[in-house]
Amino acid sequence: MVSYKELGLVNTREMFAKAVAGGYAIPAFNFNNMEQLQAIIKAAATKRSPVILQVSKGARSYANQTLLRYMAQGAVEYAKELGWENPQIVLHLDHGDTFETCKSCVDMGFSSVMIDGSALPYDENVALTKKVVEYAHQFDVTVEAELGVLAGVEDEVAAEESHYTRPEEVIDFTSKTGCDSLAISIGTSHGAYKFKPEQCTRDPKTGILIPPPLAFDVLAEIEKKLPGFPIVLHGSSSVPQEYVKIINENGGKLPDAVGIPEEQLRKAAKSAVCKINIDSDSRLAMTAIVRKVFNEKPGEFDPRKYLGPARDEMQKLYEHKIVNVLGSDGKA
Repeated sequence: MVSYKELGLVNTREMFAKAVAGGYAIPAFNFNNMEQLQAIIKAAATKRSPVILQVSKGARSYANQTLLRYMAQGAVEYAKELGWENPQIVLHLDHGDTFETCKSCVDMGFSSVMIDGSALPYDENVALTKKVVEYAHQFDVTVEAELGVLAGVEDEVAAEESHYTRPEEVIDFTSKTGCDSLAISIGTSHGAYKFKPEQCTRDPKTGILIPPPLAFDVLAEIEKKLPGFPIVLHGSSSVPQEYVKIINENGGKLPDAVGIPEEQLRKAAKSAVCKINIDSDSRLAMTAIVRKVFNEKPGEFDPRKYLGPARDEMQKLYEHKIVNVLGSDGKA
């Protein structure tokens, strides 16, 4: 058993309370490798933003759970080295699908876990979430749950259609499970193809797809039912068109990739939404720069020469999200 406190990590309880009260959201950035982790920590330390390091079940398998534990500890020490005296860093399991996976993460030093029972019948979701909460809370690990289903694909999480969270269920669900935060479905979606072309309108000048707006009426109803309760948005990458363009110009093929407009995320961040998940955007930034380097310098084979620039581009992206979208800069 490894306590996250020994690694210098924190859970989400205090940072979420401050975010809800302060009208901003905590960035939850997924990472799969060292360069992504370096970029996240440098951005958070530079902007003094609390940050959540997210690891999906697939990423945990890819990276190895023992290495992850020491990478998280190293991230805290790296942040201090960068001058951040009291780093506010969470290591969070994204989309845990079983009690066993969540337990394993708690035991290996994660400070927060998500149990995603949203695809289960309601009563089964409640029972599974409650079981995870009871185990995690013994070790002061916070638990995120989910009601409603997001469409799209992210690692091993996939759904053809979204189903909005039903506001009439949220009081019963949170009181029965004891979860610390609730991921809801209001129209966000996983992956770089968040919407089908037929769901969107197309800008006549640029040809770029314009997605439908988020269901802020559903969010408002949930806020009324659960005043002050921490709400989470998954699938909230904006799919920056500049990266899509670079990828497509350098041998890639991402037709009609579209994400959530940043102005809608800014609006959400000022509400009870206190955690916004961003994964695809950093994947796109990394892929864009790597493809560009390979295209412009086809003889390059030193990973540092293409992963280094990709890391720097991701840091710029993360800082932009922290300052211009989530408003979490200067909050840690």
